[in-house]
Amino acid sequence: MTTDISVHQAGDRDSESGRITTFHRAGLVFPVRDSGPITGEPVVLLHGWPQDSRSWTQVAELLNQAGYRTFAPDLRGASATAAPRWRWAYRLDELATDVLSMIDQIGRPTHLVGHDWGAVAAWTAAIAGRDQVRSLSALSVPHPGAFARSMVTSRQGFASWYMYLFQVPVIPELVLRTGLFPRLLRHTGQSAEVARRDSARVRDRVIARGGLHWYRGMLFSSPRFLRGRVTAPVLQVWSDGDTAVLATAHKLTRRYADGPFRLEVLPEVSHWIPEEAPELVSQLLVEHFAASNETA
Repeated sequence: MTTDISVHQAGDRDSESGRITTFHRAGLVFPVRDSGPITGEPVVLLHGWPQDSRSWTQVAELLNQAGYRTFAPDLRGASATAAPRWRWAYRLDELATDVLSMIDQIGRPTHLVGHDWGAVAAWTAAIAGRDQVRSLSALSVPHPGAFARSMVTSRQGFASWYMYLFQVPVIPELVLRTGLFPRLLRHTGQSAEVARRDSARVRDRVIARGGLHWYRGMLFSSPRFLRGRVTAPVLQVWSDGDTAVLATAHKLTRRYADGPFRLEVLPEVSHWIPEEAPELVSQLLVEHFAASNETA
């Protein structure tokens, strides 16, 4: 798949700083946090659910200090300006094309980094737009095909109970507005502060629906992403305190990488890797970017 150039628009830029403030695609507007040296190698940081671009703040600062320019967008469904109503609009094909459109608007191939659902978007974009991705770094979530295999060959099918619940209409949206949700986030390893931040944003009806549609849109996605291969160098990062995504899928991911592949396991870290271990994550990313440039 290639991006649909006919629906792309140039991202909005600050006239004085040259910073990109929004990406555009097919009538959707994606806010983005553009930081670091203006001429630095570009790195796109994709957040997961129920988060937004703020989850990358600490990692972005460390990458900026290392000389990289970072772009952390709010993805489809995470902001009111890019939140289609219908679940089919959140299929993997659309997420991949959103990301590739962002890279087009940056104007050069980028290092692509994703966490949680952002990792899913990163995997699918790397499969669909090989020439646009210099390297892929996926945190917490493995290749879609490896994850699908693990659902039927390991305990992953039980660990993913919430994915089945999210297919039900209305009820999940109601749960997100209650005091139960921040407690659930704390149970997965989030700090109290981050749990309050992330639970507060999904009390908005549009944002709640958009995030849940990431899960609901899976059923409308092309099966080719389950077997697609990645040629860019891959860094896969998993944490042994992750209760949502277990080890099996990460071990299976290597078979989908045609280029260099590195699996790193972070001990005693929960699912929320970027905010729980930003120094270690940034160190791994800088090493991976440098190694990827050497093999290019």
